Amino acid sequence: MIRLLPLILLIFTLFYSFLQAQNTATGIVFNDLNRNQVLDDNEQGIPNVRVSNGRDVVLTNKSGQYKIPITDETIIFIVKPAGFATPLNGYRLPQFYYIHQPAGSPAGLRYPGIAPTGKLPSSINFPLIEVDEPKAFEAILFSDPQPMTGAEVDYIRDDIITELIGTNAKFGMTLGDILYDDLALFPRYLSVVAQAGIPWYNVPGNHELNFDAPNDRYSLETFKRYFGPPYYAFEYANTYVIVLDNIEYQGTKTENPMDVRDEGSYIANISEDQLIWLKNDLQHVPEDKLILVTMHAPLTSYLGTPKSTSVFTQNRSKLLKLLSGREHLYSVAGHTHTSEHHYYGEEEGFEGPGKFHHHILAAVSGSWWSGPLDERGIPVSLQRDGTPNGYHILEVDGTNLSVRYKAAGKDPAYQMSISYDVAYHRYEKEGLRDYRPGEHIDGHMSIDEARAAQVVVNLFDGGPKSSVAFQINDGPSIKMKHERRPDPIHSELYFRNSETSKPWARTVPSSHIWIADLPADIKTGTHTLTVTAIDEFGRTHHSHSILEIYGSSSVEERSFGW
Repeated sequence: MIRLLPLILLIFTLFYSFLQAQNTATGIVFNDLNRNQVLDDNEQGIPNVRVSNGRDVVLTNKSGQYKIPITDETIIFIVKPAGFATPLNGYRLPQFYYIHQPAGSPAGLRYPGIAPTGKLPSSINFPLIEVDEPKAFEAILFSDPQPMTGAEVDYIRDDIITELIGTNAKFGMTLGDILYDDLALFPRYLSVVAQAGIPWYNVPGNHELNFDAPNDRYSLETFKRYFGPPYYAFEYANTYVIVLDNIEYQGTKTENPMDVRDEGSYIANISEDQLIWLKNDLQHVPEDKLILVTMHAPLTSYLGTPKSTSVFTQNRSKLLKLLSGREHLYSVAGHTHTSEHHYYGEEEGFEGPGKFHHHILAAVSGSWWSGPLDERGIPVSLQRDGTPNGYHILEVDGTNLSVRYKAAGKDPAYQMSISYDVAYHRYEKEGLRDYRPGEHIDGHMSIDEARAAQVVVNLFDGGPKSSVAFQINDGPSIKMKHERRPDPIHSELYFRNSETSKPWARTVPSSHIWIADLPADIKTGTHTLTVTAIDEFGRTHHSHSILEIYGSSSVEERSFGW
């Protein structure tokens, strides 16, 4: 037995080494000089590139080599470093990952997931292309394009993508609800978005789920097929972009496979694996980096309450704690089809410095492609808080960041709407019946109405730090009051066009309405009303309305000469 011991130990050592080799991925991250995505003899490895398996984060050595543990279902991905670009596929989607899933996705999924990937390659190499990344740049931010049908892909094409051709933006991002459950639309949708001509990153939403998956583990198999890891990060210049998956699928509650709308079919939550990964990755991110955090469901919203598990991110305080101590932070989400700004401090779990700015972006689809058709055959789709459908443009210069809103098909200066609250019941459907469409917008009113009228301004991307004022002709500036209330223009549009609107697109209180009374001493005649607004990022916007005020018909103000 003693003589056999060395042999047994040798066999055990070889077997253990074999197991280790099967559970460890290795490879090289290299500078792809000829851009053929193959490591050639004259191409060098890139040191200090972060490589992850979704939990662990390792750095490549001086030769660009890495080694990382894996399981039989692992997506290995790199964090694209500043000054380099990743290859793009035919849809202009960045290729920064390798999926190791030998058995592929589970059988029985309606939409295809991952085909069996086979044996782990001996070396998984990642090509990068050295590029110049200026510290001042722009990026396009989409939220909720959400086409339900092929016709709605047409709307995205003609309303949004066409005007982005030739953009100066360095990349684009979609913050979830890329589609509306019909995952067969992915190839056509991605072909359309690719025409913008820039790399495009994607965040998973609740409408990219494989609803026939039994639980969260396999709920994004089709998403993975097209985009790779559901959470990841990349750098551009001095900006570190974090992509989070905060949609946790709960499975269907009924036997009917089409009945996936039960409350609780998903919750907004960040998995523990993600939090571990992020903590590990942040250790390699310098304090002077600008950090942009992206997700689908918001951390909080004016819609619902903290118990609204499908709207409020349930463990947001853990994320805020991880990011505490960083000075240059900004976060964006979608999901609610409203525009909102939130600022978090110690009460919410962010320990500073300053406040953590969380911005819910307006939806590309607005009110889910609802409403009457315009002259192009595209629904007006005014968002349910009164914001036109559109997208945002991120502007970065070093650690300075701002965002500007772009309404689809509109002049970039179009940043607000002006209307008038004249008759007590005019905004209620029972009262709207007796007015012509848009009568409360045109500023034509009697002197009696004017003395009881309010100016209503919807600053589309306004928030708690914004300010709005108006003046009539050359008169004094009148400060307006910030108030959360329904947008009257959307209220009327929804009421008059309910047959062309999705039933859930009903008006909700808007977080960016300002109101003020017209001056009590306003006279009859024609006047120019000018609104000046300063948004959350300090930009000044102007808009105008013409007021036509005609004489009183009240008996008490007439003189009959008796």
